[in-house]
Amino acid sequence: MCETCGCGEHDHPHNHADDHHDHHTQKKVVDLNIDIMNHNNIEAAMNRGFFMGRKIFCINMVSSPGSGKTTILEKTIGKLITGNIVYVIEGDQQTFLDSDRIKKAGAPSYQINTGTGCHLDAHMISKALKEMDPDPQSVLFIENVGNLVCPAMFDLGEDKRVLIASVTEGEDKPLKYPLMFETAHLCLLNKSDLSPYVDFKRDDFIRNALSVNHNLQIIEMSAKTGEGMDLWFEWISSQTPKSLFTFP
Repeated sequence: MCETCGCGEHDHPHNHADDHHDHHTQKKVVDLNIDIMNHNNIEAAMNRGFFMGRKIFCINMVSSPGSGKTTILEKTIGKLITGNIVYVIEGDQQTFLDSDRIKKAGAPSYQINTGTGCHLDAHMISKALKEMDPDPQSVLFIENVGNLVCPAMFDLGEDKRVLIASVTEGEDKPLKYPLMFETAHLCLLNKSDLSPYVDFKRDDFIRNALSVNHNLQIIEMSAKTGEGMDLWFEWISSQTPKSLFTFP
C-alpha cells in the first residue's frame, strides 16, 4: 500500500522490467471535501424540511470570536420571549458559559461542544433537534462557533444567515473572509458605541462588504447601549410570517 496516497500500489499488475514506469501515475484521487459537503448538504436539506414542517424560523448567527453574538442574543430573547417560543443551539469548542447565559435570558438552550472542531455541521444540528424537540411556530437561533472561515461552508438548513461583525475588528474583514460575507443575508455591525475610540473606517467596511455581496443588508448597532436594536427586531419581523412572531 502506498503510504502517500493509499492507492494499493502493490496490488495492481506491474512490469518491474519497465524501470521508467512511475508508480504514482496509477493512483486514484478522492476529493474528500466534496464527499463531506455532499453529506452535509443532504442532512441540511432534512433539517430544512423539519423546520418547514413545524413552521420554525431558524437563524444561523456567525462571527469571529468576541463580536458580541451572545449579548445580542440575550437582548433579542428578552424582546422576543413575550408571546413567542424561542430556542437556542449554542456552538463552542469548550464550556457551557454561553449556554448558561442564554438560559438565564429565558430561552431553552442546547450546548454543542465541538472540541477541536471549528464549526457546527448539519448532523450536529439534526442531533440537537432530536434532543430539543422544538415546538411548532417557534424561532430557533443557532450561535455558531466563533470563526470566519469554516462555518461559511456548512449549510445547517437555516432560513437566514446573520453575520455579526464589530467596529473593533477592522474594515478589511469582508476582503479577508469573502465567503462568510457572500453567504450572509444580514450583517450586524456591532459595538458602534466604541467607534470614537477605535481606528475603524466605517465607510470602507460598508464598501468592502457590498463589493463582496451587493445584496447584503447592514445594520449598525450596539447591543450594549441598544442603538440599532429596533432595526434588528424589525428585520426579524420582516423575514417571518406575520402570524409567527409578535414584538411587544
